[in-house]
Amino acid sequence: MTAKSLCVRIICYLRDMKRYLTLLLSLLCLWVSSVETSAQKKSPQDIYIEKYSALAVEEMIRTGVPASITLAQGLLESGYGLSELAVKGNNHFGIKCHNTWKGAKVFHDDDRKGECFRKYDSPEQSYRDHSDFLRYRDRYRFLFDYKVTDYKSWAYGLSKAGYATDPSYPAKLIRLIEEYALHEYDMKPVRFAKEDLPPPPAQIEKVTVYPKMQKKDFHFKVSREVYVRNGVPFVYSEEGDTYESIAASYDLFKKEILRFNDLQTSLPLAPGTVVYIHAKKGKAAKGLDKHVVEAGESMRDIAQRYGVKLKKLYKINGMTDIDVPSEGDMIKLRK
Repeated sequence: MTAKSLCVRIICYLRDMKRYLTLLLSLLCLWVSSVETSAQKKSPQDIYIEKYSALAVEEMIRTGVPASITLAQGLLESGYGLSELAVKGNNHFGIKCHNTWKGAKVFHDDDRKGECFRKYDSPEQSYRDHSDFLRYRDRYRFLFDYKVTDYKSWAYGLSKAGYATDPSYPAKLIRLIEEYALHEYDMKPVRFAKEDLPPPPAQIEKVTVYPKMQKKDFHFKVSREVYVRNGVPFVYSEEGDTYESIAASYDLFKKEILRFNDLQTSLPLAPGTVVYIHAKKGKAAKGLDKHVVEAGESMRDIAQRYGVKLKKLYKINGMTDIDVPSEGDMIKLRK
């Protein structure tokens, strides 16, 4: 073989190798693109959570059912919104007809063949009915003694109350909550209207000016003016009011309204008393750092005045519940 023919062969070989390398590189790029596209594609679970998380938070605010529990049950019971029951009947929580149901019905095989399930016009109706189903049935009342952030107690409590017959139901809910960080929705802040009211009554004008809370923000059945202090809604008691009657007016349990107002048992209500209808905050509003104790004022009085939880006020000041402040003492309202 001459040197010239050898050179020709080498050139042809290199040219062929270039083609192979170009083809290989093209295939590699296509594979990488396919992997990236697959990674970016949302799962059915993610799509469901993205679609209904705001609704779950809204129902949590309205009724006190944790958003994490609502979303986990919705994911599990509806097959991420893809089950036959969810598609045909907008039923996301597997709620059966029961004797009290007067609405539309859809029949589906479950524990028995052709069982009757509730049918809704929209998923929103299903979510609302689910919240009311838990809120207003006696066998679920104990659940509302748990904190809204205690999703594990709620999960086991639902099973204890007989929501589902599957013994692994609590574990399935908890796995979904932790895998998709659904508990973060239980911490969503409550938003209030920003419109201003006239200056508040004289007895509280040292605290702050309160924005008015609109019905659409909290969905309470408002029959009187509702104010907001430190971001927490409250009402003034009227002649004849009790903590129980105010609780009933706002769809609250007695234990809830007592807890919101740092009470163990119900006390007589003088007209004009501040009664909180939602849990207070862990510290006072910005700009309100300290309070000088007035004659006869208790730590609970101060906690009510600034919309702060009593136990948090004790903690901020390094005090216990047996410590009594004296007139002139300086009480810290924020860390």
